[in-house]
Amino acid sequence: MNFYVKISLALFSFASFRVYALPEVVVEIKDHLFYPQNVVVPAGKKVRLTFINFDDTPEEIDSFSLNREKVIFANSKGIIYIGPLAPGEYPFFGEFHPNSAVGKVVVQSQKEEPDAH
Repeated sequence: MNFYVKISLALFSFASFRVYALPEVVVEIKDHLFYPQNVVVPAGKKVRLTFINFDDTPEEIDSFSLNREKVIFANSKGIIYIGPLAPGEYPFFGEFHPNSAVGKVVVQSQKEEPDAH
């Protein structure tokens, strides 16, 4: 096998492992609501947010504090990468249904315990 092909395969394998090793949180969209509404993620780490839209209409995920915007088409899923972030709360909302589709990313240091509320 060609040396460059071997190097390319090794780099691809390493890059693929890094993507799959990320913490992931799944948020479902049903009836124009996010489940869960509050997403807890660790501080200082890159995180993959996977949105699964079970509605028959699209939703646009929007967050000014996270500087992210993405349309999740009807009956499909989409991924948004965030972080690394400092501890705090980062709201997001569904632009097509801003009164019902609201949520927030709660970033906690690893020493903090998740809030039971």
